[in-house]
Amino acid sequence: MHIDEVVHSWPGRLCCSRFDEETGAFLTIAVDSTQRGPAAGGTRAMVYESFGDAVRDATRLASSMTSKMVAAGLPMGGGKSVIALPVPRAQLEPEVWQRILDRHAENLAMLNGSYFTGPDIGTGPADMDVLHQRCGFAFGRSEQAGGPGSSAPETAHGVYVAVRAAAREAGMPELDGATVVVQGLGAVGMDVARRLAGQGARLVAADVDALACERAADELGARIIGVDDVLGFAGDVFVPCAVGNMVDDVVASGIDTRVVAGAANNVLASDSAARVLSRRGIVYAPDFVANGGGAIHLIGREVLGWGPEKVAAKVEDIAHTLERIFRTARALRISTDEAAHRLVRESLDQAAA
Repeated sequence: MHIDEVVHSWPGRLCCSRFDEETGAFLTIAVDSTQRGPAAGGTRAMVYESFGDAVRDATRLASSMTSKMVAAGLPMGGGKSVIALPVPRAQLEPEVWQRILDRHAENLAMLNGSYFTGPDIGTGPADMDVLHQRCGFAFGRSEQAGGPGSSAPETAHGVYVAVRAAAREAGMPELDGATVVVQGLGAVGMDVARRLAGQGARLVAADVDALACERAADELGARIIGVDDVLGFAGDVFVPCAVGNMVDDVVASGIDTRVVAGAANNVLASDSAARVLSRRGIVYAPDFVANGGGAIHLIGREVLGWGPEKVAAKVEDIAHTLERIFRTARALRISTDEAAHRLVRESLDQAAA
């Protein structure tokens, strides 16, 4: 895809790009909105087929971050950084990567606080340490550098809150005895599974990591199934905590649970999939609401100066946001995804007034 096609069709506030000839890296920052405050969003570093694809990813993700910030109740807008690498990061010499980070820091500094970045695919706390040292506009630093530590626990906390809220909407006031299918047993998925097991849920889990599956079985009593069997497994709650874009219209027509709520980004492959779930009476907790705990933790602690108690309270508020979304969906007879985006638009309109 050509860059012009992407930028001309994107309604965001700013998209700026820079090519570093010495390293072969193409760096893009997309700022979707600053109506509620400075934009925020992670830095993704990976190989793309074209620079146009990199810009498209940045703009798409920046728009998603605006929705996440509104849903999380953060006084921030949405943005995203994408670094299109000439080769996978693991193949880069350390000095080449450091030069790329230096160029990225220069770009952040030129935006002068209108955009803050954090870790994403291909970057981590050590990179945020460098960026923060160079320009100050980075969050998600290591604890040694003054960061608040991993965002996984609060992400899991938020997903657990979302599962509980969606289950109540589906007529399950308690999860004791409910069959919960957890897809993905990474740091977040395992934590969510542990919290749900503590509520008496009967866990069914799947992951490509055999050791993670073994842990879930031994420690949590989970029944382990194949990763290809997850979407067709009959249960009460489906908790996707792995890859996104898996629920298209066909999958939505066949899912055999009463609730879909998890940590994965972009769970739905299309808007129409949300409508299919709604018509079938399946309660979907929009992903950018359910997985907002990590953003609340990192941005709240490092950018806004919140303490852990306020962060925890804001994560608990995910339940109230979802309850409002569910009420709107029922009243207007629309999908919960449509209701969530309606909430975002209303909030942005109020900020612009």
